[in-house]
Amino acid sequence: GLCLLVLRLFIGVHVFLVSCALPDSVVRRFIVRVMCSVLGLLVRQSDPRLRGAGARVFIANHVTPFDHNVVSLLTSCNTPALSGAPGFICWSRGFMELGVTGSRAELVDSLKEYSAHRGNPPLLLFPEEAATNGRAGLLRFSSWPFSILDEVQPVALQVRRPLVAVSVADSSWITELLWTFFVPFTVYQVRWMPCVPRGAEERSEDFALRVQELLAMELGVVSTRITAADRTEHMKRLRHTARLPFGPGGEGQRPAARPGVPPSLPGGAAEDPRVAAMARQVKEVLPHVPLEVIRTDLAQTNCVDTTIANLLEGRVPFFPESKEAEDLPAPSTSQAAAASGIQGSVPAPSSKPAPKQFAKSPVERHLSLQERKRALYDYARR
Repeated sequence: GLCLLVLRLFIGVHVFLVSCALPDSVVRRFIVRVMCSVLGLLVRQSDPRLRGAGARVFIANHVTPFDHNVVSLLTSCNTPALSGAPGFICWSRGFMELGVTGSRAELVDSLKEYSAHRGNPPLLLFPEEAATNGRAGLLRFSSWPFSILDEVQPVALQVRRPLVAVSVADSSWITELLWTFFVPFTVYQVRWMPCVPRGAEERSEDFALRVQELLAMELGVVSTRITAADRTEHMKRLRHTARLPFGPGGEGQRPAARPGVPPSLPGGAAEDPRVAAMARQVKEVLPHVPLEVIRTDLAQTNCVDTTIANLLEGRVPFFPESKEAEDLPAPSTSQAAAASGIQGSVPAPSSKPAPKQFAKSPVERHLSLQERKRALYDYARR
């Protein structure tokens, strides 16, 4: 993969120069398509006779940051730049700069004026406005691409590659390009569908929904009502949760409460024999923790190990129920007998009692907690 990546970086520079030097024609598209196959971009198309149906607006699902480049290898088309600063990067990626920085209404007016000139290539638009992997469903189509003209041509895109995922959320186009050069090949399947006209007095929203349903049926996925804004908000929440100390996937994750068992009703957990048995197991390890606190946390975690970790890490506050909290729990007879073979090689646990009062200094509280944890870990290892 690294050898392919280095080699294809040099070849990619030549492909870019050739595509910039040659004018837009069938010869240019053929040459660039052959050179892209060396880069691992294999493009296939179905029903090419429908490609020249005379449509001025192509509507496609969005899978990778290079969908517009792949379609331009098959037919002449332009994709307007909707985000990002205009300049060399936008132009080199193959986007068309309209110079419109205002609202979507101004963008639609500019695209209508562009489509009015028959000499301009057709437009290739992505109503999803965000890339997905294309395996589960389509994002809800925006209505503004369907208010440009009264007839559009859907284009179904499917992308597959070995070993590595096709599209990853929050991944930049540079990362996707490097992974494309890294893997042996990436296959783009382009399916041309018949043109879809707007119905009489049909609103743009209904027109967009109808085309979305047709594309979803062609791809064999679900037509969802999830918008690009919902996807962006979801990614923000994932990034925020990943930064939390006890967020999902973190070491200190605390599972959600079981449905039907309120955390504030420990008695409901006591009625379950399984929870009661787990509570006894936790009580044997931590005899100084009140049983009601153990049951309450078990009703939420449903896991002995997680409850013990919560109690040791201090995420579950409690008051020791007896003087046993000041000393470490003594091992039972069976445990002492089982550990007699290694008792000589393991140092005895620290007998330093826990402080009777809450320390005022954070440093003292932290050291006290670390000492208790270390002593309990030593006891558990024996």
